Amino acid sequence: MSDTLQLDGGTIAYEVTGTGPTVVLAHGMGDSRAAYRHLSPLLVDAGYRVVAVDLRGCGASSVGWPSYSRADIAGDLVALLRHLGAPAVLVGHSISGGSVTIAAAEAPELVTALVELAPFTRAQSVRLSDLRVGRYRRGMTALLRTALFGSVTAWQRYLALAVPGRRPADWDAQLERMARELREPGRMDALRAMGRTSPADAGERLADVRCPVLVVAGSQDPDWADPVAEGEAVVAGLPAGLGRLEVVEGAGHYPHTQYPEETAALVLSFLQENAR
Repeated sequence: MSDTLQLDGGTIAYEVTGTGPTVVLAHGMGDSRAAYRHLSPLLVDAGYRVVAVDLRGCGASSVGWPSYSRADIAGDLVALLRHLGAPAVLVGHSISGGSVTIAAAEAPELVTALVELAPFTRAQSVRLSDLRVGRYRRGMTALLRTALFGSVTAWQRYLALAVPGRRPADWDAQLERMARELREPGRMDALRAMGRTSPADAGERLADVRCPVLVVAGSQDPDWADPVAEGEAVVAGLPAGLGRLEVVEGAGHYPHTQYPEETAALVLSFLQENAR
């Protein structure tokens, strides 16, 4: 079932599939709920009600929002949970990893657990030694070109680095879909606005989270010189004993795209312990 939720400032689109405990999937910038097309069926088959949402400015959601911070997206997710009328596990990728952190801190009664996939949940700093890591240096360059020029080509160059090696059979179709959507009025503006926001607002709320958290990192993620160390730092920022880190070897910034079965196995094991 595909539906929309009207909020102050715009409309959020989402899709509901399956029955059981609710799991809400929030994608990263420049994408849509289709990012979870391989992971979502595996969760549904395992007995979960999966709600895949388009972030503000993305997919079938409206454009022209006043701002696109992690806190803004968190507010949208909390509003969606209230609309759905059930507590849920929140799954957030990249920028949404920071957003689900804020949502859990703001509305603990609505969030039973968090899964953060390659999350941008902490303020970032770049050291000169980081630039010696080729994949990180090239990824940063492509992201910078995307931010400066609003270039779909630069974004696709970033994606080629963010999804290294193994790719799904529909990868070319995915690239075409993302390019087509980003050329729609307002979509690239939303991506660039998200890219300009700081993860500091999410990092400041890590200590306020009260539910279990699974952080999933890709060992070859170009968004960090050391993605495992970044994942460990996110876990360390949580209250003791709440978080754990799992690493998908060979994955880049999109483990749910490259390795959906492996990612689903990690998520489902976590949900069996923590979803209610």
